[in-house]
Amino acid sequence: PGNAQPQSKMAALPSGEDPPLEPGAAPYGNFPNYSRFHPPEGRLRLLPGGLLRRLFPSAARPLLGFDVGCNSGELSVALYRHLLGLQEGSVSPEQPADEKDLHLLCCDIDPVLIERAQQSSPFPNSISFANLDIMDSSSREPFLSSYLSRFGRSAFDISFCMSVTMWIHLNHGDRGLVEFLTFLSSLCTYLLIEPQPWKCYRAAARRLRKLGRNDFDHFQSLAINGDMAERITQILTRDCTMELVCCFGRTSWDRSLLLFKSNGSNHEDRVLPEQQQ
Repeated sequence: PGNAQPQSKMAALPSGEDPPLEPGAAPYGNFPNYSRFHPPEGRLRLLPGGLLRRLFPSAARPLLGFDVGCNSGELSVALYRHLLGLQEGSVSPEQPADEKDLHLLCCDIDPVLIERAQQSSPFPNSISFANLDIMDSSSREPFLSSYLSRFGRSAFDISFCMSVTMWIHLNHGDRGLVEFLTFLSSLCTYLLIEPQPWKCYRAAARRLRKLGRNDFDHFQSLAINGDMAERITQILTRDCTMELVCCFGRTSWDRSLLLFKSNGSNHEDRVLPEQQQ
């Protein structure tokens, strides 16, 4: 399944508005040039080579990945290359024999960014981009079920959530954040997540105010605050039956890359010694 797959019905930007150009005017994190500010290499340098082989040593079938909030796809493509050991510039999905096939489904709330990702993707047969509001259960569940059923699967092997949690939290509140993490954790065996720290919340709210826009509806009432990496870890391990496998370190913009594993998984425990917590 490539980009020719049916698009999901989903919420987009407010009707009649063009994609905003000012960073503060991107209320869902749908920045038009995000990768210029946080290039993919800043995360990839933290991830060990051969990660899929170490997490799924005996998986014979193609692995399925899910990237939530993919923006215009630069990080998704870079992740795909890194996970399969492909060199920059390679457009062949053929990988070394000891690696695994990977099909990556990527979604974002912004249809303009998704269209850009579809047009520029070098791996249209292996990476699919879909316009999807992950918080709209009436859209997400039939769409994701349809995608997974093509592989005879009910869940993804690994999901990626890179600097997305803050936007869910600001737009949907504490309850929305917990709902999002609960849903995402139920959908995969492993979850690689990069939470934004609390200082980013304050900066996002400040940018909106400087532009003369209304504050985020939930910002002033968020009870889940402070050390967001720790708070999200607590939610995932306490409420979502996941365990923290390791922290791969922090990016240069001070965000942790955390790998979680579902306790309900049939996979064996995998230890990543040099980063094990």
